[in-house]
Amino acid sequence: MQPRDLSDLSPYVPGRGAEEVARELGMDPADLTKLSSNENPHGPSPDAVEAIQQAAPRVGVYPKASHTDLGEKLADHWDCTPEQVWVTPGADGAIDYLSRAFLDPDDRILAPEPGFSYYRMSARYHHGAVDTYSLSKADDFAQTPDTVLDAYDGERMVYLTTPHNPTGAEFSRDAIRTLAETVADHTLIVVDEAYAEYTDAPSTIDLLDTYDNLAVLRTFSKAYGLAGLRVGYGVVPEAWADAYARVNTPFAASEVGCRAALAALDDEEHLQQTVETARWARSYLRDNLDAPTWESGGNFVLAEVGDASAVADATQRRGVIVRDCSSFGLPECIRVSCGTRETTPDAVDTINEVLAEVVA
Repeated sequence: MQPRDLSDLSPYVPGRGAEEVARELGMDPADLTKLSSNENPHGPSPDAVEAIQQAAPRVGVYPKASHTDLGEKLADHWDCTPEQVWVTPGADGAIDYLSRAFLDPDDRILAPEPGFSYYRMSARYHHGAVDTYSLSKADDFAQTPDTVLDAYDGERMVYLTTPHNPTGAEFSRDAIRTLAETVADHTLIVVDEAYAEYTDAPSTIDLLDTYDNLAVLRTFSKAYGLAGLRVGYGVVPEAWADAYARVNTPFAASEVGCRAALAALDDEEHLQQTVETARWARSYLRDNLDAPTWESGGNFVLAEVGDASAVADATQRRGVIVRDCSSFGLPECIRVSCGTRETTPDAVDTINEVLAEVVA
């Protein structure tokens, strides 16, 4: 007995964790600054932590009520109907649900390169095929309608990431409108807004009343600091919202996760602190790293350092974990997540020390 042929599937490559690196190097995890996974350095809202504790005695019960409560709260937050909100296990879950709902075998998707590998992985899991559009370092990874349309060939789904990971580039609202109006009637445009809290750009969600070929992805993993609980959601046009019931994994988002997300949505002060810190750190990184960087709308900065693997290895040995972007097809770049006001300057000093030695 063997699984089906999985040779076309590549595993997801996550950023390295502090405990993993500490074990490898014989260090105390507390002595490491992890800036490799775009996590919230402030952690979750204290209100979310309290909600987690209160939910613990109820984990023996399926989370039907909490799913409903979270869907209704998000609908109120975005001024849409609860049926339009697909609560999922992380934004990855929403990607899978859309693949289930839209892809027939051999249907094609169009995804950015470099970009989040799970767009392609999910399509292939569901027996779809993958085409890509290129974001070029030569033009600062610009995301324009032509960037997509030059590669578009009638694919069933097209993924847009704004802000884009790992470059930080953004699609303008006009660009998204142009794409929605230009692609074929059978093409769904999926706008991944996992990092959208960190930018001033408005969400695409309010365009769903105008365009029935858009879906928007969101997550509680980044700005809300709930990465370990895996809660995300998709927002879709009302006309096909009922597909959720047919593709949803039963109770996929946990009771604890849903309750924490509900509490996090109410703690606007914690969200504001998170966003303000990230924007400060983003500017600090760009102003002080001794390497070319790109403007970013996310909670991270992409920097060109020459040999990314060598730099990432050297910085982690000095206690700072950054993301080697070789797995994104950018072997000359590292991605540095935004830390706190206390940790970011020391991390920058460490990276700069390593860069000086590499250049020397």
